[in-house]
Amino acid sequence: MADREQAAAQNGGLCQPLVSICIPAYNSSATIEGTVRSILNQTYQNLELIVADDHSKDDTVLLVKRLQEEDSRIRLYENEQNLGMSGNWNHCLKLCQGEYIKLVCADDCLEPEAVEREAGAMLEHPTVNLVESDTRLVDINGKTTGSFKRYYRSGVVDGRKAAKTSLMLNNFFGAPVNNLIRRSVLKKTGLFDTSFTYILDFDMWVRIACEGDIYIIHEPLNRFMVRNDSNTGVMIGRKRDVYVAEHRKLVEKHAAAGALRISKLEVELSVLLRRMRNVAIGIYLKIFAK
Repeated sequence: MADREQAAAQNGGLCQPLVSICIPAYNSSATIEGTVRSILNQTYQNLELIVADDHSKDDTVLLVKRLQEEDSRIRLYENEQNLGMSGNWNHCLKLCQGEYIKLVCADDCLEPEAVEREAGAMLEHPTVNLVESDTRLVDINGKTTGSFKRYYRSGVVDGRKAAKTSLMLNNFFGAPVNNLIRRSVLKKTGLFDTSFTYILDFDMWVRIACEGDIYIIHEPLNRFMVRNDSNTGVMIGRKRDVYVAEHRKLVEKHAAAGALRISKLEVELSVLLRRMRNVAIGIYLKIFAK
């Protein structure tokens, strides 16, 4: 196919643009096989699976190489040195060839129809740059411990309205696993902002949402593993002030950009609500996370 970005396969008479699914991995041998298999088992077949290993010290690379023998859609890249989370996430994006992109952390999973449903919405609505679905929260044993719903409306939503609501009240965009983005929008937004340590994905979703519409699917099409030792778990559960400081930086950045018309009073209100949510999430982690 001449243009790899627009590569598509025919399936039942429907065009399937190539979808790139990225797994930024680091010491993920305990969980990555389940993540990979959930991607390979998608009903949507025209996809590439990119695994960017960030110089792991465990058997992550060996496990992925074994899985490569089963499915040629897996592309493994081994970083010569550790790039850190933001560096490796951006490395993943640069490796993508698909028209649509989804980043999946190495302990999260997709339901079988996730890519088909999300890519279908993107294909049907050309003004949409980001498609999101609800999330089922699970513990390390796969037991459901809760759910995380996206923005309160369904279907096509004005991106700027959803972005401001998320910054003010709650991060309705959620984790990378529940977001599918149109690769072409990255020419306008750029990659992940490496000045953020923990909520660089939140910043990215806001920037993408400001460039057009988003699409909401209120069905749990993915699973997010809740762990005390994850980056989010450590920050919200044990270093809340650090997380709040980064949230303030995020809101002030987008207030300064002007597109969302965020006032100084709204900045302070957003930070206050973030503090309150951190307390609630900390209690949840103590009860359900291990």
